[in-house]
Amino acid sequence: MGTLVKLKYKHVKEDLEAGRVPVHIHVEAEITKGKYCDYDTFINEEAAHYLKLYLEQRRKGTRRIPPEEIKDESPLFRTYEREVRPISPKTAEWVLRETMRRAGLSMKKGKRCEVRVHSLRKFFRTQMAALGVPSDYIEYMMGHKLSTYHDVRMKGIEFLRSVYAAANLRIFQKEKVTLADILKEIIKSRGEDPSKYLKEHIMAGKAILSEEEEAEVYARAIWEMLKRDQMASLIGSQCQRTT
Repeated sequence: MGTLVKLKYKHVKEDLEAGRVPVHIHVEAEITKGKYCDYDTFINEEAAHYLKLYLEQRRKGTRRIPPEEIKDESPLFRTYEREVRPISPKTAEWVLRETMRRAGLSMKKGKRCEVRVHSLRKFFRTQMAALGVPSDYIEYMMGHKLSTYHDVRMKGIEFLRSVYAAANLRIFQKEKVTLADILKEIIKSRGEDPSKYLKEHIMAGKAILSEEEEAEVYARAIWEMLKRDQMASLIGSQCQRTT
């Protein structure tokens, strides 16, 4: 939470203004809890959407705060006082607890709540792992310095962005059915896991930056399946002729 409240607009500016998702956030060691190392992480299209709405509200102003000119050094999250100040870790924790209470997620188990602020990090780790992201990449995006830290970092931002994008971590279900979604269902109908082809693509060091590129990976996979089917059919026909 301490790192979150130290983020500034400059951390998201480039991708947010370009409409590029997932939005890349480079976190400097100086603003992390242990100050061990820099790291890179991302936010998905859902988070980017609500962040844009929040920043737009600040630019327009509300009954409590005047219109704000948001600059590179502006805090990403501010207090609702007239003077622009970053929120404190305690305030951020209170906001999250209040949000969880309103959502009905503040049930207590003994003296502690079942869902706590740290649950957000656990959710990220477990969901990304369930979606097939290698643990070394997950730990890097969480700011943990493992023995593979430099290896992961050397992969580059676009490679890591494609890993995050391929996982498709989200809260709400995706409403729009894309070509990639249709192709994934075709692959599933043949008893195969579509994520296997994305992982192969990513592990080969190739970035996937858009839905069109993701669809292209699936289309090539289906084409290879059809070629294998055709080859098997031809071989079967030849065998029948020779017997």
